[in-house]
Amino acid sequence: MTSISLLGAAPDTGNLGVSALSNSVVHAIHERIPSADLCVFDNGKGIRRRNLRIGDSEWSLRGCGLVNSRRIYRRESLAHMRLSQVFPKLMNPGIQTIRQSHVVLDISGGDSFTDLYGSRRFELISRPKEIALAAHKPLILLPQTYGPFRSKKAHARAADIVRHSHATWARDARSFEIMVDLLGSEFDSERHKCGVDVAFLLPTVRPQRLEDSVAQWLDESYGANPDVIGLNISGLIYNGGDSAARQYGISANYALAVQNLVERLLRETDVNVLLVPHVNVPQAEIESDLRACRQLADKLGSLANGRVRVLTGQYSEMEIKWVIARLQWFCGTRMHSTIASLSSGVPSAAIAYSDKTLGVFATCGQQDQVFDPRVTQTQDLVDSVFESFAQREQIAPLLRKKLPRVLSIARSQMDTIAECCENL
Repeated sequence: MTSISLLGAAPDTGNLGVSALSNSVVHAIHERIPSADLCVFDNGKGIRRRNLRIGDSEWSLRGCGLVNSRRIYRRESLAHMRLSQVFPKLMNPGIQTIRQSHVVLDISGGDSFTDLYGSRRFELISRPKEIALAAHKPLILLPQTYGPFRSKKAHARAADIVRHSHATWARDARSFEIMVDLLGSEFDSERHKCGVDVAFLLPTVRPQRLEDSVAQWLDESYGANPDVIGLNISGLIYNGGDSAARQYGISANYALAVQNLVERLLRETDVNVLLVPHVNVPQAEIESDLRACRQLADKLGSLANGRVRVLTGQYSEMEIKWVIARLQWFCGTRMHSTIASLSSGVPSAAIAYSDKTLGVFATCGQQDQVFDPRVTQTQDLVDSVFESFAQREQIAPLLRKKLPRVLSIARSQMDTIAECCENL
């Protein structure tokens, strides 16, 4: 039996993008290695058994807690893991799981292998990789973003990890260039490859309890009525206001831009607008997309007039993808909300304050549909996204022409990774 550990893909963060990565990898591995003993490191306590159900299929896997807590006595804390490498008698469950694995996979939350989010986050992302390498376990870095690295120390540390990994994958051409730079003279085309985001293969699952008002909009028999389009709003940016704008270098007024965009859609077209959260955390937290969606709906007032609805239920990433796949156009700020639309062949736009989104859209030949609020002012941002909506019927066939190749790459890369896991 092949024993595999998966790092950097905790399915219990509330961020459906990370959950999409986690369950895409689990689904792909179990399709290719049905007997695999897979352990996913998450935010829980100790080691537990859980099942992942997709349609009629169900897989059993393990969860193992790993958190960056300063409470060194907590066995799921990264500090306890580090200490137990020096003192094995501490019997840390995470260390034991890694040592018992034939191979360790790591995806860094998709985009967190960088020091942009602070030293604490960089430690949580980098240290488990180093622990796996110190345990002499083959480490495979799954398709992800590399960098940027602001400090020389972080760059050197990342380079050391990449060079000692058994194999590394980037999820787009831009990240591949950074990965190649990290590898330097040790680049090997057989081990270091450019792929696509693993969430392109995320299955869809119809929600068991879809809100009646939304179900009516998405029902195929509703075809005589106006189109339904979707908009994902990042709570991090919308709720964060000026503080978030300064942190991420955003010059446009994001909250005003999305409000003006929806107002223009309502005034100049007959579409219905579905606001789609993609990070489900308590609404008191700044990260909450649902909080941002509800605030926007309130600001629209009577203009919405039954034509704007908020998806309020607690849906899984596979259920959200099912919803998004039934829209006629979609614009998202959370990158993985747009991967759900792109991979479903839905013409898409992105309001993106990170280069990672541009790289993913370029994979599908849709780089012109990415609009950056760091370099675009508020009204220009509204005009550009509205133009993308207006061109959706021209964009759709171009996307659908490119999509089969992207999905083929996604399947092929997982074939190669699974084969590598079995061989190891």
